[in-house]
Amino acid sequence: MDFRKFAARGAAHFSGRPGVKLAALAAITLISVSAPAQTTRHETNASREARIQRTIKDTYSHRWEVFGGGGFMRFRSGEYTQKNNEVTWNTQADYFLNPKLSIVADARGMFGNAKPIRATGENVQAVNPQINEYAFTGGVGYRFLAVDRFALSAQALGGIGLGMFSGGSKGLTYVQTGFWQDANKPAFVFNVLADVNLYPNLAFRFAPTYVGTTFTSPSGGSIQNSLGFNAGIVYRFGRQK
Repeated sequence: MDFRKFAARGAAHFSGRPGVKLAALAAITLISVSAPAQTTRHETNASREARIQRTIKDTYSHRWEVFGGGGFMRFRSGEYTQKNNEVTWNTQADYFLNPKLSIVADARGMFGNAKPIRATGENVQAVNPQINEYAFTGGVGYRFLAVDRFALSAQALGGIGLGMFSGGSKGLTYVQTGFWQDANKPAFVFNVLADVNLYPNLAFRFAPTYVGTTFTSPSGGSIQNSLGFNAGIVYRFGRQK
């Protein structure tokens, strides 16, 4: 709409009434000035929305993501032992089939000082021996939220867990300490990934994690349900076709 023509017609209409004329001219002038500003603001919002969409496409069209970091986990070292704290490292590679679905390879290590059972005095010589576990798993990931600054994903993985529980026990057996037996057993992992995008190809990740391992004791099998988190840096590269 041509607001200048509208203002001219309004001024002509009220030309015979001086008091009303001034008020009408003031209102018409206000409309004439504010309308282009609203148009400019609308165009600015459209430009901003287009920029956000370009950023989203640039961020989530990468073919590969690699992650490296570390964290914390709670682990039960034996059937009748107390849980202990462990420090962890974790690395991942994701191959994206599309912006949402990925194939995942995951490797992690977990290290802590366990708490042996105290049924006999001989356990005193191994007060808090170090134990180590490793998990090498693969599976799928799904990104269910992807905005310009933030993304949420979930992963389900399965593979093998390696348990090393006797190395720090100073000659005591797993029967004496109450730990799981050293073994390679099935393991499964569930992750929730929260990524804060620093750049389209770089993000900070915080990942609550569940690790299920199946190490055994002299009395039989068990499932160790361990909860923790990892945090670190995500680097993205390559492009999906």
